[in-house]
Amino acid sequence: MSRVGIIGAGTMGEAFIAALIRSGLQPSSIAIVVRRQERGQELAKKYGVTVVGLAETISSSDVLLLGIKPQGLSELLPAIAPHLRPQTLVISLLAGKTIAAISEGLSGHTAIARVMPNTPTLLGKGMAGYSLATGVTEDQKKFVDQLLTATGKSLLIPEELQNALTGTSGSGPAYFFRFVEAMIDGAIALGLSREDATTLTVQTIVGSAAMLEESGDSPTVLREKVTSLKGATAEALGVFNEAGISKIVADAMAASAKRAAELAQ
Repeated sequence: MSRVGIIGAGTMGEAFIAALIRSGLQPSSIAIVVRRQERGQELAKKYGVTVVGLAETISSSDVLLLGIKPQGLSELLPAIAPHLRPQTLVISLLAGKTIAAISEGLSGHTAIARVMPNTPTLLGKGMAGYSLATGVTEDQKKFVDQLLTATGKSLLIPEELQNALTGTSGSGPAYFFRFVEAMIDGAIALGLSREDATTLTVQTIVGSAAMLEESGDSPTVLREKVTSLKGATAEALGVFNEAGISKIVADAMAASAKRAAELAQ
């Protein structure tokens, strides 16, 4: 894939610029389309990419990556379709937007990959699920695999599970950050300063995540190892369980998945 065009260079678009370069693509082979001139200048200076007009980017790209907000897709697709080459791979990062809808808006184009990344992609620690249309070639699939490896980890899934993935890993970082906020607030309520509460909480979370990734134990086993019968940790977990933490989390994930489905409309 010698040339990649990116339409929409916000936070996630920039993350994929960095991932493309990490995956081995030369910055000079990356063209970006931006709404704000100053944003384009910023990215060009930072990464060495080129800011190009929409029509030229589309017609010259072997891969076209869509990083705009989902609400803007219906207006964008008619502008893309006349300039899109049949062999160009279109990669969508848009929550809720189906391959069928994108294909219809692109006059039946079938080389489409639907990707749902998350914000740790910015650090190369992301988790992405992706689905492929029937027109994606083996070489194009290899390109998607290589690109997503540079963003973190990836998982090929049936498209009907994309909304479930959004509710799990797509929105997941926000669930995590909200829990961290609550722990910091709880530590402050116990008398710790905000600075100390933040240090204690963040390092506890970081260390626990490392244990989960590196130990090979399941979260259940790790939880049981630190929970003594009638001990302090057991008391805390009891409060979580009485509040119905499993149902709260499941309901939140279902709400995210439902909203992702609504965005497809």
